[in-house]
Amino acid sequence: MKLWHKIMSWVLLLVGVTVVFYFANTLDQNKLVDPPNIAIEYQGENVLLTERELLSRLTKKRLLFTGQKICELNIPGIEKALQEMPEVRSANVFREIGSTWNIKLELRKPIARIFNTHGQSFYMDSDGFLMNRLDSHVARTLVFSGNIKDKFFEGNIKDIINNDSLKSIQKLDDIYRISNYVCNHPLLYHLLAQVHLDEAGNFLMIPIADGANIFFGKANSDKEVAEKFERLTVFYQQGLPYEGWNKYDQINLSYDGQIVCRTKHK
Repeated sequence: MKLWHKIMSWVLLLVGVTVVFYFANTLDQNKLVDPPNIAIEYQGENVLLTERELLSRLTKKRLLFTGQKICELNIPGIEKALQEMPEVRSANVFREIGSTWNIKLELRKPIARIFNTHGQSFYMDSDGFLMNRLDSHVARTLVFSGNIKDKFFEGNIKDIINNDSLKSIQKLDDIYRISNYVCNHPLLYHLLAQVHLDEAGNFLMIPIADGANIFFGKANSDKEVAEKFERLTVFYQQGLPYEGWNKYDQINLSYDGQIVCRTKHK
């Protein structure tokens, strides 16, 4: 009998705890949702999405609304909507005990803005992901224009390499090599502003301040791009301070292991 009483006592305790949790959860589900705790992580100086814009977009999609209860909070739907935003690299939405919930975002890092011959304008990020033009922000990046025939597509430039039908499209890959190097170089990032692609497939770079344009030539590999920029950096640091920044109107990097400068006409 004593064993039976013990068993019944444990059963009643478990039933009581279950009932308490059930009613507590029912009451909890009818509480109003608190504003989310938002954490936005980004690299560099380009903040592509603010908390205000984020909440506005979720409100327009009816994922957030006035008087919203906890039972009406669609965590998976909100996370999916965030992951579909072009500025967002990754999103994590989760709820804690009570009415507290969190949004954690990592934003993409744009490294190039591209204007092609079809009238399209789009961004490329540090992962090679292509983003449509952002209406709310203008990111400070290298600007590429000229004879760029590659059209915008939803995806990554790695798709070019892995897809036989896209292997003939090479310039987006070249643009990524150049912009990724410049974006991660403390000197070149603050010196270069615009890059033009000519009819022959050569890149011409225009500095932010007055100075010589840079005839870069081709950008067929990471090794080629790095070697050319290393030569340019050495010239900027060790040559121009003595020659003068206004002596030349063009710096030519297209010759292997050399820098050929053209003097300004007086």
